[in-house]
Amino acid sequence: MMNKITVTLKQAGKRFNREWIFRKLEYQFKTGEYYAITGSNGTGKSTLLQCIAGSTSLNEGSLEITSTDASSIITPDEIYKQIAICAPYLELVEEMSALEMLQFHQQFKPLIPQHTIEEIISIVGLSKASHKQIRQFSSGMKQRIKLAQAIFSDTPILLLDEPCTNLDKEGYALYHQLVQNYCKNKLVIICSNDENEIDFCKERLNIINYK
Repeated sequence: MMNKITVTLKQAGKRFNREWIFRKLEYQFKTGEYYAITGSNGTGKSTLLQCIAGSTSLNEGSLEITSTDASSIITPDEIYKQIAICAPYLELVEEMSALEMLQFHQQFKPLIPQHTIEEIISIVGLSKASHKQIRQFSSGMKQRIKLAQAIFSDTPILLLDEPCTNLDKEGYALYHQLVQNYCKNKLVIICSNDENEIDFCKERLNIINYK
């Protein structure tokens, strides 16, 4: 059973130089819920997601990630083990095939045990291209392998930033299917202004409210 996780932000603030991206943010995210971070382009949605991921630090306030099963705080050095992320700014190793990419990824972040890598590639519709170098993929195919890498990681926290970037209508349908089938026991946080990406999110955080 995957650990239940709570992410708590207290009076959280982030600035670049003298400009505050967000301030005095009080919020709590919990396992089993789908959360949407909304706000117009350039308002700081991705920055907040990166703070939660531990890839950038807050300038004020605190961010605490706790395992509610163990009643213990997860240290910054351990956070990466709890998180999988899919975002436009994350690069793929394009010299690898889809098969090699997931095999490489699995060496430092385990994939869920229910499916083999070959099955995962089939689920995201890339079986015929599994041995092709990713550099030969279309932008939509690259997004499918990014989603596979994140959603099928055996982690309690899933962070998605504009998860349907470059996807067509079939890709949107695949995205919803993946979330429905494989994310029910995870804490899922999605940055997006596209209602088709976040229509199932009952919890909404508008970053504009924390300027």
